[in-house]
Amino acid sequence: MRHKQSGLTLLEVSIVMVILGVLLGLTLKGQELVNNSRVKSLADDFRSIQVALYGYQDRFRALPGDDRNASSHLPDPGSPVYNGNGDEIINGNWSSRSGESFNLWQHIRLAGFIQGTADTGLDSYVPLNTSGGTLGASASIASPIDGLKGNFIICSDNITGKMVKQLDLAMDDGNTDGGAMRIARASVGGYGIATNNIDESGYYLTCLAT
Repeated sequence: MRHKQSGLTLLEVSIVMVILGVLLGLTLKGQELVNNSRVKSLADDFRSIQVALYGYQDRFRALPGDDRNASSHLPDPGSPVYNGNGDEIINGNWSSRSGESFNLWQHIRLAGFIQGTADTGLDSYVPLNTSGGTLGASASIASPIDGLKGNFIICSDNITGKMVKQLDLAMDDGNTDGGAMRIARASVGGYGIATNNIDESGYYLTCLAT
């Protein structure tokens, strides 16, 4: 009596392997598309803040946050509008929670350059990036990463190593310890980290001089 052969044939195994390969490829492609979308969103954050800083300066002949006449330049939001000292420097660190680098968000929002609340007392006042990290800007003399020179610096933290490398390539020269965009692990002090030393699963601070 002949016994019926059990298990999969070679053809069936081949078909299963092809299906698994296709599914894996689609999964990896989907992850790549999500990552690319996040990098684009991060780049848009930097560019929109850059446009806002220069747009405010061009319109009011003053720096946002530093504008000593902001309360007369800007519409009444129903909450206090804070004037700067007018010394032509956005004083404070990029992540300060008071002073000119903090108040600049109020100025550029009331001027219509970016969306968001102008009420400095709300938790949603300080903008966040797509990774949940903080966005900020200040004078380049207050840069947390050494070597950045420009009129302003724009910084954002809590960005993965994989994304910071793509971001630097998209917005600068792909060299994370040189150029106009630099990457560091700490939020204050230190030099940029070389591209080859970036841990793709780690989290980093990214600053752009403009």
